Amino acid sequence: MPRTMTAAPPERARFAFPRSGRFLFWGGMAVLALLLVQAARETQVSPANLLSGAGRIVDIVRRACPPDWHQLPREWKPARETFNIALVGTALGALLACPLALLSSRTIVRHAPVRMAARCVVGLLRAVPDLVWALIFVTAVGLGPFPGVLSLTLHTAGMLGRLGAEMIEDMDVMPMEAMELAGANRLQIFAHGVVPMLAPSMFGLVLYRFDENLRSSLVLGFVGAGGLGFQLYTAISLFQYRTASLLLLMTLVMVIAVEGLSSVMRRHLS
Repeated sequence: MPRTMTAAPPERARFAFPRSGRFLFWGGMAVLALLLVQAARETQVSPANLLSGAGRIVDIVRRACPPDWHQLPREWKPARETFNIALVGTALGALLACPLALLSSRTIVRHAPVRMAARCVVGLLRAVPDLVWALIFVTAVGLGPFPGVLSLTLHTAGMLGRLGAEMIEDMDVMPMEAMELAGANRLQIFAHGVVPMLAPSMFGLVLYRFDENLRSSLVLGFVGAGGLGFQLYTAISLFQYRTASLLLLMTLVMVIAVEGLSSVMRRHLS
């Protein structure tokens, strides 16, 4: 009976760095490791200090439990204030981001000086953290929620303006070119070509930014921008840890609720 010969399976091709590539790779990893060690030393990273402070951390947690539920009726107003700061700041920032995104896009604006000026404004709004904006506005207009709204408005406008400009430049331009060949003017192209393609994605970005702003509005209260953050800073300063744990729990519930709602809405949009 003839013996059937089975072909041996081909050997898998092995990928190997060239010698110069291996040298660069391991040299880069060594430099990165040295930088990491130096950074840890300069930032005083010390597991020993963390272990020595573990007892104090446990003591603070013990003193913070259970939350002071008697303070709950009094803290509803700061909780609403935190939510409103994030909501109004996100809405105003999104409105301001729309013209900035259009002016920053090469697809819409052909004049380089106008485009570069808009990109500089967007870059400035993004580069300055919202906490720094809050410090500036607290100094300018005083304590309260209004500085928080202004700081979130500017930072949101910078972030959404940048992302919106990138979305405009990445979208398919063939429908707009077809509308232009059919005789549509720029306003008609924008209303019937740009807006329908960008609106769902842009609205999803606004929802995501609202999630971020809700967390940021808590931190802004530490510099006097109102809301739960200001109450939390006061409670910690006065060693009222049970009140502080209540405020943190309220923040957690609010963030989880908003995250769940926005994720459902983003899923429907996609």
